[in-house]
Amino acid sequence: MRSVLEEWRPMVDEAIESVLPREIDDAYLTDFFGEASHAYEPAAVQRALSDPIWELLDRGGKRWRAVLFLLLVEAFGEDPEEYLQYAIIPEILHNGTIIVDDVEDGATHRRGEPALHHTHGADVALNAGNAMYFLPLKIITRNPGDLPAEVRLDAYEMLMHELNRTHLGQGMDICWHNEKEVTINEAEYLEMSACKTGCLGRIVARLAAIVTENGDAEDAVADYAEDMSVAFQIADDVLDVEHAMEEGGDFGKGMGNDIREGKKTLMVIHAAEHADPEDVARLEAILWAEDNTDEEVMEAIDILDSAGSVEYARDIAVELSERSKAHLDGLDLEDGPKAKLTGFADFVVEREI
Repeated sequence: MRSVLEEWRPMVDEAIESVLPREIDDAYLTDFFGEASHAYEPAAVQRALSDPIWELLDRGGKRWRAVLFLLLVEAFGEDPEEYLQYAIIPEILHNGTIIVDDVEDGATHRRGEPALHHTHGADVALNAGNAMYFLPLKIITRNPGDLPAEVRLDAYEMLMHELNRTHLGQGMDICWHNEKEVTINEAEYLEMSACKTGCLGRIVARLAAIVTENGDAEDAVADYAEDMSVAFQIADDVLDVEHAMEEGGDFGKGMGNDIREGKKTLMVIHAAEHADPEDVARLEAILWAEDNTDEEVMEAIDILDSAGSVEYARDIAVELSERSKAHLDGLDLEDGPKAKLTGFADFVVEREI
């Protein structure tokens, strides 16, 4: 699966550059946003949008949402290269959400480097992140695939629905990590994840079905992508903890952020229900603290591990990954791409940091 990601990434980034070039000039601004009412200042747009966004994109990221879109297009029997412009819609949206999330969460690092609000300021970061919610809509407006009007309308309506749900999930997550005690249950956590993380996956799958006019498969592939995305999120949280355990508390850049930010992950929720009361109280105190030492973060991880919460969360991630593959059963998909789609579901829980 890594080879598939590596193969497509340069083409995905090239397509993103067609929407947001690395070098901003008047010609781009006029073409993409219309004639200026008075006068554009390309240098300001360069500093406020292009530079911070490309700084983040160049740090890494697997581009798996764009690649998943392309695999789905191929599974529907279409040429993925013809739909490359649409593949970057969920990728741009995803990167916009993480810029904003990092500001809201007070994150210190992203992809091994200081978060953008530390390098460019919160105002620039928030504006850039929010711009990435809207820039992809221009792709549908410009209609590179010459789609019928009703197909474009379906894509717009789908994006509005799913993006609204992402903010429901983010709102729940913010509320919970600003609470001193762990009061939520597993079902509520999974619903938050289905909104915050799962909806971006649903956008990938639903958009692929819409633009290729495979509406009969839209619900099934959306459920596949949602379950896989939630599995990815849980597995990501688990990997962060497991890596710290393997390193004996020798944290790299940004490691342990979920605990430092007071996040109520599935592991925390499970531990709150199964650990000894004194351990739960200590875990809540660490999560609530404004600052944590590496030793305190490791103490919290030890509580999670002792309660069996790390293993439990990994099992749930695997269960969701298996369930995601079942949604593909019965669909009329090309065999080769379908095998890659099932491989994607395995990849999200089997990968390493």
